[in-house]
This record gives sequence, C-alpha cells and structure tokens, in this order.
Amino acid sequence: MKLSLCIATFNEEKNIHYPMDSVYDIVDEVIIVDGGSEDKTVEIVKSYGNKVRVIQSDNPVMFHKNKEKAIKEAKGEWILQLDADEALSKELKKEIMDIVSTSKQGEAVAYWLPRKNFFLTRFLEKGGQYPDYTVRVYKNGAATFPCKDVHENVAIKGKIGYLNNPILHYADPNFSRYLLRWDRYTTSEIENAKFIAQNKGRNLVIMFFEYFFWKPFITFFSMYFRHKGFMDGFPGFVFSLFSSLRFYVIYIKWWKSTKE
Repeated sequence: MKLSLCIATFNEEKNIHYPMDSVYDIVDEVIIVDGGSEDKTVEIVKSYGNKVRVIQSDNPVMFHKNKEKAIKEAKGEWILQLDADEALSKELKKEIMDIVSTSKQGEAVAYWLPRKNFFLTRFLEKGGQYPDYTVRVYKNGAATFPCKDVHENVAIKGKIGYLNNPILHYADPNFSRYLLRWDRYTTSEIENAKFIAQNKGRNLVIMFFEYFFWKPFITFFSMYFRHKGFMDGFPGFVFSLFSSLRFYVIYIKWWKSTKE
C-alpha cells in the first residue's frame, strides 16, 4: 500500500464527508478509530466501500490518543492524517499524490501543511490563524503523538518539508459547534494549569491574576491588533475574544478540580 488515510472520530456524521469525499479516491485504505459515536458516523464511513476499516475505542479527553491508535494500524508506506472536519484542496491533493508516487530515499519523511480555518462565515486569514501549519503527511513509522498537549503536532524522526497548498478546516460553521469544541479544549488544558501550579510555584492568587488578567489581555491584543484579526471582520473579533476568554474557563475548571 502507498497511502493510508487515518482519522479519529466521535459523533462526526455532519462532517466526516469532508475528508472522505476529498481523498477517498487516492488512498489505499482508510483507518477510522471511533470513540463510541452515538450518531451515524460509523455507518456513513462504512458506506464508502471496502477500503474502510473501523476500530472501536473509548473517547479520551486527550483525543490524540485515538489518532495514535489509527497511525499504528496503518499499512501504507505514507500516512495522511486528517481530522473529521478537514478536506484537501484540489491543489494540495495533487501535491500529496506527487510525493507518494515520486518520493526518493533521503528526502523529507514528513511535511508541514498550511491550514485554513473556517469560523462562522469565512476562512480566517489574519489573527495568526493562517497559515496554521500542521504536520499531516508522513512516512509510516516516522511519527508519534506525545499526547501531552491538545494543540500538539506529531513528533517526527527525520527531515520535515513544506507543502504549498492548504487543508480546508471546516471547524466552526456555527457558534454552537464552536462552543462545544471550546469546552472540550478548555477541559483538556486543566492538566497544563495543574503543571504550572505544581512546578512553577504558582499559588491561587498568582494563578488568578495570570488567568483572569495577563493571559486574556496578551492573547486578545496579540490576535486582534498585532496579527490584524480585525481584518477578518466580526468573526475575527469573536474568535480573538473567545480565545482570550478561555483562560477564565480553564482557571475555573482547574480551581474546581483542586476542591474535589
């Protein structure tokens, strides 16, 4: 096999068509690690054909664990790892096909891909959101997920190259979906807050100052002004605002965990 598509899913019936429609014709297999979906996600992916293999799993807060399971099951020489709400642009699809068919010994074993993130009504171009580089194409065996942080990329053994055309990330077409993801990400960042408190001598008062004043201010100023998020209109403002407000939520969830 030349190319394996790996996806971790959980209740993605409305989105799974993005990766499946955009790359099913160029991959040799599709590995789905499903975290116990209660909708029609599994039924939909199986309908695409016999290239698809579904592996049932639990749904850990650190969802990279299921991505790790998927790439370990892949048999292709190359792995393309996508989220359930991502698609390849036509130009990126061609780039990946060229790599898989013409790769030579000694060249890059993985590639950084730019990513466009859709938020409410548009792809965000400013605010530090593009190009949102992520490693998604790599040789089998070259990548592992450290599973330490929700925003991490895979760890690569070897040279990493760059591709020119973007992944299209349909993350947040409506605000309700954004809030669901926002809640999941803030929950996953509790462990990082615990680490800071335990290993950097932060008490409740210092943590409160950092998470209610310093971090929100710096985040909003950087995204909206320094990186020109205002040029993305109202969606740019909302994204910058809630990216900064997440620190309030992280602190509250962390504080609650210390009382349990």
